[in-house]
Amino acid sequence: MGLRNPGEGYEHTRHNLGGDIVTTLAARHGARFKKARRIRADMAELRLGDTRAVLARPVTFMNESGQAVAPLVRYFGIGLDRVLIVHDDIDLPFARLRVQEGGGSGGNRGVASIIRSLGDEAFWRLKCGVGRPPGRMDPAAFVLKSFAKKEQDDIDLLRQYGADIIEVFVAAGGAEARQRAGEIVRGQ
Repeated sequence: MGLRNPGEGYEHTRHNLGGDIVTTLAARHGARFKKARRIRADMAELRLGDTRAVLARPVTFMNESGQAVAPLVRYFGIGLDRVLIVHDDIDLPFARLRVQEGGGSGGNRGVASIIRSLGDEAFWRLKCGVGRPPGRMDPAAFVLKSFAKKEQDDIDLLRQYGADIIEVFVAAGGAEARQRAGEIVRGQ
């Protein structure tokens, strides 16, 4: 599940990086997103090797992401060890990736909503570093901004690396994805 805010006004903002990475993976495999019937998300199904994968992007706002994730987990009967939430993280340096299992929300309201809806925090996260806001800028305002032109090349690479890590997660699980991601640094 790639977290995002729906609507044109939020496209390609820092907060939508998780949704953008999931979209990148779908495009790589020619998968198309369709509106789900009972789940508040757009979904695309694909096969990665012998494994079926369901990619999803909530149609809810970020702070209501749990309303999409919990029904998806129930509908497909997915164990939390097979759930990967892809989201932006202002505490991770710009253009770095980190895979983590469990833990709190880290201040991300989408992750907090998912924890509340599932009643559990034991799912995997692919955290995507968007950097800290400059000066005294409000973090909520910062994540709703688009990336600067000078950041675009690094973000384009990060979208590809993030899609690579999701593929590893699907094929080999969270521990392998964590090891492969390490902290991918821009320019690598």
